[in-house]
Amino acid sequence: SLKMASDSPESLMTLCTDYCLRNLEGTLCYLLDNETLRLHPDIFLPSEICDKLVNEYVELVKTDSIFEPHESFFTLFSDPRSTRLARIHLREQIVQDQDLEAIRKQDLVELYLTNCEKLTAKSLQTLVSFSHTLISLSLFGCCNIFYEEENPGGCEDDCLVNPTRQVLVKDFTFEGFSRLRFLNLGRLIEGVNVETLLRPLASLAALDLSGIQLNDVGFLTQWKDSLVSLVLYNMDLSEEHIQVIAQLHKLRHLDISRDHLSSYYKFKLTRRVLNLFVENLVNLTSLDISGHTMLENCTIPSMEEKMGQTSTEPAKSSIAPFRGLKRPLQFLGLFETSLCRLTHIPAYKVSGDKNEEQVLNAIEAYTEHRPEITSRAINLLFDIARIERCSQLLRALQLVITALKCHKDDKNIQVTGSAALFYLTNSEYRMEQSVKLRRQVIQVVLNGMESYQEVTVQRNCCLTLCNFSIPEELEFQYRRVNELLLNILNQSRQDESIQRIAVHLCNALVCQVDNDHKEAVGKMGFVMTMLKLIQKKLADKTCDQVMEFSWSALWNITDETPDNCEMFLNYSGMKLFLECLKEFPEKQELHRNMLGLLGNVAEVKELRPQLMTSQFISVFSNLLESKADGIEVSYNACGVLSHIMFDGPEAWGICEPHREEVVKRMWAAIQSWDINSRRNINYRSFEPILRLLPQGISPVSQHWATWALYNLVSVYPDKYCPLLIKEGGIPLLKDMIKMASARQETKEMARKVIEHCSNFKEENMDTSR
Repeated sequence: SLKMASDSPESLMTLCTDYCLRNLEGTLCYLLDNETLRLHPDIFLPSEICDKLVNEYVELVKTDSIFEPHESFFTLFSDPRSTRLARIHLREQIVQDQDLEAIRKQDLVELYLTNCEKLTAKSLQTLVSFSHTLISLSLFGCCNIFYEEENPGGCEDDCLVNPTRQVLVKDFTFEGFSRLRFLNLGRLIEGVNVETLLRPLASLAALDLSGIQLNDVGFLTQWKDSLVSLVLYNMDLSEEHIQVIAQLHKLRHLDISRDHLSSYYKFKLTRRVLNLFVENLVNLTSLDISGHTMLENCTIPSMEEKMGQTSTEPAKSSIAPFRGLKRPLQFLGLFETSLCRLTHIPAYKVSGDKNEEQVLNAIEAYTEHRPEITSRAINLLFDIARIERCSQLLRALQLVITALKCHKDDKNIQVTGSAALFYLTNSEYRMEQSVKLRRQVIQVVLNGMESYQEVTVQRNCCLTLCNFSIPEELEFQYRRVNELLLNILNQSRQDESIQRIAVHLCNALVCQVDNDHKEAVGKMGFVMTMLKLIQKKLADKTCDQVMEFSWSALWNITDETPDNCEMFLNYSGMKLFLECLKEFPEKQELHRNMLGLLGNVAEVKELRPQLMTSQFISVFSNLLESKADGIEVSYNACGVLSHIMFDGPEAWGICEPHREEVVKRMWAAIQSWDINSRRNINYRSFEPILRLLPQGISPVSQHWATWALYNLVSVYPDKYCPLLIKEGGIPLLKDMIKMASARQETKEMARKVIEHCSNFKEENMDTSR
């Protein structure tokens, strides 16, 4: 089944190819003169491996922004004695004349060049060197390959006045290409004489002339005994064309479809034309008439239609001319025609817009060469995914991923594709998707964000990322995703909704990750970006989600990460903290986030002197009385002060307020809290709390730490009892109980913590025999 196919891991061949391409120097090659790649002299690779290396290389350059292309890559395959190439597919700007030139000695059997706009007539000459072996050739969209540069003056000085101009090559033909059977000349430049070009080919089997206007196609009859596939997409047809096509009696695949938006077509399809095809083209198994307007009614009147089960039997066909078919077609293209909505269509696979199956068939059939049609088909899929439930989820996802990869620079596909991905990855489909598939989605989403600074694409991509478990599912692209989000947030003109989603994602990405990740993201400018956002919101006097998420993100990224705490102080974080408190005195959520962050700063001994000012200490002392967010604000303020008290009286470098007065207020605050409070906090480690236990200089800090542990192990025993035991908290509590300086109530509480943990241990002992 498709599910199994998508779930299967990459083959060893694919993994090795990928590894070699990413590490050419350490595997197959060495660097000559520190710049040119050379193959190791003892390497001999067969075509199965070489073809894959070249084709995967093109794919990587196109779809992986981290992968660096090599100037001299194609020269590795210049000598057929050590490397063999047979079937290669090259795309877009990646390939230049010198690349083809480098492999001219290879005996290529199949060469697909798709939209390689950098190739010029120099490459036509290179093609001749493959002429004796080529069976399949595609020059689709290679719009400059019939142009050469001509220097009209010939002399040096004249060139400055008359720069080189592009001249169409008229004398090239496929003379000598004796084995060529399959040829795609789609979107060939006007002015090239197709008939002259093709005449030397003895026995063409497949020809694609998409997007070329030819008034006379009579020359096609020279292949009436060999041509099995003919594609005339977007050619404006006439009666003469139809008569010629009807003579090509060997045809199995005929495509006369068109993009009904692209231009005005005089030709209208009639019942007679379809009858003509059915009568004369007896081998036909695939027909595409998408985008055509039907001039007269081809459909069977509904009263004559045999209802009941939909049928692919030609005899029951709702399209009258197809009742003459000997057997159902394998494929019938009816996209953007009225016929696709009929009941009985005599074909196993139909492209159209009636339902999910037809739409997916359309995306599958047109993605490679017809992005203009594909984007409209993906738009239909988007509606299906949004309004109904997709029944072929994996196929839909894979087709959208392929389209987004294939047309990285096509705005329409990027917009519709990224929107469809949002609906196809949401939680209701989650169970059906493998890790591999979800990673592919993340890759194309990040590619889209990288290539397009366009608002809709950026928003769609950010929203799609929200469908993933963060940070876990994004960890394999951690640096890149953070860079892209920070890049969005640092843009001067910012769409409000994107900003909100991006800050939310940033916050989620730094929550519950290792400290080295947090440090790396801090170095990328994360702290600075968040503070800038906060400053902007302060200036506008707005406290919205962006403001709250930004403080929350700073709280997360400074957790046990001293470098980021220091950055926060260096970039005037404390000034912003005070301004926010003053501007938004009622915003409880905001106060909690800000104080959580300052708790992290206060845990760093070297930074505490910077908190030791009358202004800050007064603010923290006053917040002890806050009832905001349950006990959270008061608890965090007390935590900050507990760490400051821990440095002893000699570190108290201010006259006002007095140390003893603050201590008194701390005791009062702790005694007012409900020990059973459910918490808005998440500890990954108790280390900063435990360090306050074995000391006599500040009994109140000791008490705060003990209260914190007691609250957490009683309200969330499953999570925090094991953590306390693992981090060696029990012996520290036992030692503290023996200390003379510790207060009686602190010792009582410590005993309860120990008791809780030992009960928890006993309950969870495995007693099964």
